[in-house]
Amino acid sequence: MSPNPIRVLVVDDSAVIRGLVSKSLEQETEIVVVGTAMNGERALSWMSSNPVDVVILDVEMPVMDGLTALQEIQKDYPGVPVIMASGLTSKGAETTVKALSLGAVGCVAKPQTSSAAESIRVLSRELVMMIKAVGSKKTTPSSSSDLKKKRSSHQSQLTHSDSQNKDVYNKNLKFYKQPEVLVIGTSTGGPKALAELLPQIPIDFPIPILIVQHMPPGFTEMLASHIQTDTGRTTVEAKHNEPLESHKTYVAPGGSHLLIGEQNGQKVTLINQAPPEHFCRPSVNPLFRSAAEHFGNTTLAVMLTGMGEDGIEGTHEIARAGGTIIAQDEASSVVWGMPAAVAGAGLADKILPLSQIAAEIKSQCLIRA
Repeated sequence: MSPNPIRVLVVDDSAVIRGLVSKSLEQETEIVVVGTAMNGERALSWMSSNPVDVVILDVEMPVMDGLTALQEIQKDYPGVPVIMASGLTSKGAETTVKALSLGAVGCVAKPQTSSAAESIRVLSRELVMMIKAVGSKKTTPSSSSDLKKKRSSHQSQLTHSDSQNKDVYNKNLKFYKQPEVLVIGTSTGGPKALAELLPQIPIDFPIPILIVQHMPPGFTEMLASHIQTDTGRTTVEAKHNEPLESHKTYVAPGGSHLLIGEQNGQKVTLINQAPPEHFCRPSVNPLFRSAAEHFGNTTLAVMLTGMGEDGIEGTHEIARAGGTIIAQDEASSVVWGMPAAVAGAGLADKILPLSQIAAEIKSQCLIRA
């Protein structure tokens, strides 16, 4: 076992789920399950006398449900990240998306039965990745030397043809062209970041917004509904062959990739079931690559908080096409993985705290504050 493992508390009213989750996590040397609880009230009581680094919190429980427990944890233990675990019900999805917008760092879909081996394997992998990503923030943050190493690593991956055309990466050589599409990629911590960012963008924002948020099927429709309520802007879970309209926001459906295509001269949304990229479907890469293909240097891309490096290849394509790229900074990110990859590759025109990104988007689109 690691000398400094990430301490996890598992909270679920199902003894079966508590056992499955605990068993899967105990296979990891960097993680230790220090306790379990059957509801939010018992979890809070347990936390009052035991240190915890990450809480896995069921949504629907008796006595004190997950949403109430989340708010109490945030109040009493503001530095402890919470991952929501939800069944695939409309009520569970609605509550989970609300919890994410309030600050839960991520969500996982619980298996419907204890014998659903593939669902359990996927749940275990997602939990381990998320716990390591958010739990590692108790260690030292990335240093400038770490960023230089990432930049060197990514730039060394450029092909020979990329290096021959390296001027496309020189931001000083770019010619301004007003954006015609805004594409956003995010993962861990994304719903809360979107809840802060999008309401600052005018309801009559003149270009379409397309969002990839890593989420399971059944949750993204609720996310779209929350975004529409928060912004007043028409927001939908994207469908196949839907005309791309200004003043509208499109959210990639959970379990499918979202792309931009063209039919009879009209830009449309495309949905497909191509293999996952970076273990993700939806992945940011297909959206960003297709934006580069169909909008070129009129693409405005924003990479928000998220674990891993999903989207880095698509961001390279946007950079090659002359588009504009904004990455969220480390200090304001829940997990500085996806935006760090973009920053480390030298692709970001701006690296900004979340609080300044909306103003930069409006500035790029020549909208007065």
